[in-house]
Amino acid sequence: MALFTLGLNHRTAPLLVREQVAFHAEELRRALADLAASGGVHEAAILSTCNRTELYVQADAPQAVSQWLAQYRRIAPDDIERCLYIHTERETVRHSFRVASGLDSMVLGEPQILGQIKDAVRIARDAGTLGTTLDKLFQHSFAVAKDVRSLTAIGANIVSMAAAAVRLAERIFERVADQRVLFIGAGEMIALCATHFAAQHPKEIVIANRTIDRGRELADRFGATAIRLEEVADRLAEFDIVVSCTASQLPIIGLGLVERAIRARRHRPMFMVDLAVPRDVEVEVGELDDVFLYTVDDLAQVVESGLEARHSAVVDAEAIIAARVESFLLWLQTRETVPVIRSLRDAAERTRRHEFEHALKRLAKGENPEQVLEQLSHRLTNKFLHAPTQALTQADGDRSELQALVARLFHMHRD
Repeated sequence: MALFTLGLNHRTAPLLVREQVAFHAEELRRALADLAASGGVHEAAILSTCNRTELYVQADAPQAVSQWLAQYRRIAPDDIERCLYIHTERETVRHSFRVASGLDSMVLGEPQILGQIKDAVRIARDAGTLGTTLDKLFQHSFAVAKDVRSLTAIGANIVSMAAAAVRLAERIFERVADQRVLFIGAGEMIALCATHFAAQHPKEIVIANRTIDRGRELADRFGATAIRLEEVADRLAEFDIVVSCTASQLPIIGLGLVERAIRARRHRPMFMVDLAVPRDVEVEVGELDDVFLYTVDDLAQVVESGLEARHSAVVDAEAIIAARVESFLLWLQTRETVPVIRSLRDAAERTRRHEFEHALKRLAKGENPEQVLEQLSHRLTNKFLHAPTQALTQADGDRSELQALVARLFHMHRD
């Protein structure tokens, strides 16, 4: 049984592949149960965001987990395996700490990933697949992330995806304040984007969501209005800027819908940001002359220019992570000896109880207590030392290593 991570991210897989293996929160419990039932998997948690899908597992073999992922997502193994990375124990610990700290993100130092990991842990715990080892790993990851943020400048001057979206919009339109903005969805990413766009005081903000009450709750924060998702088809032409991030497994904005909207707008440009994985907007929409469509991968190129101020903090962050990795690995090694220690103590307790009962019987017969205690101590000593003595006398070849080990175990000194 081994601890490892298997996954793909924005560096190893294009958006087309990432959206095929993405898991939304609603299906994670079912997926975890299926993974646990596949055999050989003892603990599991799945972290799935727009930039990555990673399986943190304690299992017999990583190959079985990669096969499960391909089968569960109905993808040819060859198509997915060339994008996968597999981290063994030490690298898994380091990777988890780096991901939680924002060092492995598309936007260096971004804080949203920490909340996404916490959600993944909660779901795994509810699904019954979060055991002692993974729980300890993630709790350490949260503590490391806190230290990195408080002791380094990794989060200074952060340029988020939301800020990048505003920057791109300003390239298309002279003033965002003159535009009407539609947000589709009401999750954390949409809330972040709405915060950044609202700061530019656009002419109108509308939130479209499948659940109207949740949409109204978000809209109230920005003085916006809320509509139902199905109303988007009739109102799309009203908006100059459209930002979408839902949990839909299929595109909700098709080519035909956008073509009709562009005609109704008399070919005035429309700026669209699709932050969803899988994508909310059909790929072909980006080919329209009057539409400027950007995905999460496109935004990554924009935020790249804002990273310089944070790179110097990476060295300090990596030093913190390296020290904490060694601490966690020491805990893992200690945990591996627990069954042996328990067995050793159980065997000693059985011997002690047996000799104790034997001594009680002799005392009950009226034998001399001093003699009984003397024999009890001798019998215990002989039985406790029988196994190591036998190992020393029957050792084949060079006994020096075994002798050194016995001396260390029993704190014996050469003199």
